[in-house]
Order: sequence, then structure tokens, then C-alpha cells
Amino acid sequence: MFKNLLIYRLAETWQPDLDALVEAADAATFIPCGATQPISAGWVAPRGRAHGSLVESIGGHWLLRLMVEQKVLPGSVVKRRIDEMAERIEADTGRKPGKKQRKDMKDQAQLELLPQAFTKQLGLPVWIAPQEGLLMIDAASTARADEVITLLTKGLAGFSIEPIHTALAPATAMAGWLLAGATRPGEGEMPEAAIEPPAVFTIDRDCELKAPDVSKSVVRYARHPLDTEEVRSHIEQGKRPTRLALTWNGRVSFVLTEQMVLKKIEFLDGVQENTPSAGRDGDDGFDADAAIATGELIRLIPDLLDALGGEQKPGLFEASATATPTTMPMTTPAAPAKTSVSADAPPWE
Repeated sequence: MFKNLLIYRLAETWQPDLDALVEAADAATFIPCGATQPISAGWVAPRGRAHGSLVESIGGHWLLRLMVEQKVLPGSVVKRRIDEMAERIEADTGRKPGKKQRKDMKDQAQLELLPQAFTKQLGLPVWIAPQEGLLMIDAASTARADEVITLLTKGLAGFSIEPIHTALAPATAMAGWLLAGATRPGEGEMPEAAIEPPAVFTIDRDCELKAPDVSKSVVRYARHPLDTEEVRSHIEQGKRPTRLALTWNGRVSFVLTEQMVLKKIEFLDGVQENTPSAGRDGDDGFDADAAIATGELIRLIPDLLDALGGEQKPGLFEASATATPTTMPMTTPAAPAKTSVSADAPPWE
């Protein structure tokens, strides 16, 4: 159901209204790209059923799905077309096109080629927890999440989100947990920066450490013990954890990033045992999967915030080496970024 999770706090000034959400989604239904349209975004049925409901309410949680479609034009194809146009101009006028003229030729070439271009689609699951005041988006980047928030802002009067602040930055907390795990019995007191991880979280075997200096050196561990002197040495030399694999309550594994994004979410064995309809096809399967995902993650999120020192209102934290504000990605809705049509860098990669 969810592979990644970007978490946002709904502003207290906006009162969730299911009927208004349904109306807004119906007004922004997904329509595929037109012949010369480079990108299109809109809502589709979360169940994947044609003409199905665009908003599903399951156990008090609201589920949507944003579909983004983009035309893909390889850069080499566009360049070849520009070169053809430039050769024709040079043959007719006896001079090569200038920089500004080539820019205009690029726009013209893209417009000509768009009707023949292939398209790529990306579906983004969206989850609103009105009682908890949270918005979650299954996206690999904040750029994709921006499109969701922009569409919700356009369709819902007064809709806005606020950043989530925690007393500890994720990188600070992750470094502290790793230092505590690498401290051997009999070594005396743990390093000052060491932090015992909360009992509900266990550290797994994947980690990424980066140096903040100009070297930008990176060390990655995959399926490797992290309670080692080597890991501790990297941290003491100044490298900061940017990704760390964790397991919550033996039920959900994920990778926490320095931006407090949850990636590679996986529900472990035993989570579905008490849900008879789990794994079924059709509506029963969707309802069961949605109930499991939202039920588990809505309990994981507050535990994660507590592990990072607790959620705090802006201005209430003290800046220090061990207590720094963590601002969640995307604090205010932004207009969609200008999009270039290229196969080299699709928007979802």
C-alpha cells in the first residue's frame, strides 16, 4: 500500500471535510496528456477501478491517488531535430543560427515531436488522517509531493499544511543511536553524543554516512553489523548518518532519512495474521491492505516523533548540538515547477 512516506501536519485552521474533499477530487479528475501537452496530473480511483470513487474512507482514514503522466522526449531526438532545422536555415541564409534562435528552435522541435512521444505514468497514494491532523504522501521526492499539495490547495478552501518540528534532527538522533550501539561494556561512560534508541525501535543492518565537508565522502553499509568500532569511528570523525534502517515493534521495517522521510516500508510477518481478508483480491483485499497499512503506520509515526525528542511548536526548541529543529519537507504549497520534456530525467526518478 505504501512504500515511502512523506509526513506533513495539517494546519489547525483547516477543518477536514470529507464531502468537500470528494467534490474537489471530482473536479480534478485525471485526464491523459493531449497531443502537445507535456504533463498532466489529476485524481484516479485508489482501488484502480474505472469510474470508481476518487476518495475512499476506511476506518476514519481518507485515501486518494494522484496520477501524473508526462510525455518523454529523448534529448538526442530533440537535438537531432534542432540540427536539421539549423542546417536548413544555414542553407537558406548562409549563416548559422544564433544562441537565441536555437533556443526558439528547441521549443519548436519539442512542440513538433510531442504528439509522437511516449508517455510515462506515476501513481502517488495519498493518505489523510483527519483525527490525527496528518497528511501522508507516498512519494520518493518532495517535488512529486508538491504536486499533490498544490492540487489539494487549489481544490479545498483554506487547505494548508505546517512543518513538523522535532527536538532532535534525525541525523543527530541516528548518530546517537549508532554510538550507543557501538559502545562496548567495560568501556566506561558512553560518548556524550550517544543516545539509547527507544525500546520500540531496533537498528537493522543498512546505513549511509556522509561527510558534511567539501569532500562529501560517503560510506554505505548493506546487510552489515552497525554496532562496530568502524561505524563509531566514522561518526566520531564527523560523518553524519543520512539513512538508517530501523524496525518498529517487530512489525514494520523502514529506512529513516535525514529529512525524516520513511523509505522502503515493509510490513513484517505476523502483521496480517489477524486480518482474515488480507491478501484477497478485489474490494476485500484493498480494504484489508488499507486497514493494515494505516493502522500500523498511524501508531508508528508518534513513536518516531517521540524518538526524535517529541514534536515541538516552532520557537519552543533550543538550538544545540543535540537539540536542533527538524523541518519536514515542503512547508507551504508551491506552484508547479517548470517542466522540461526529457527521457533522461523523468520527474519521478
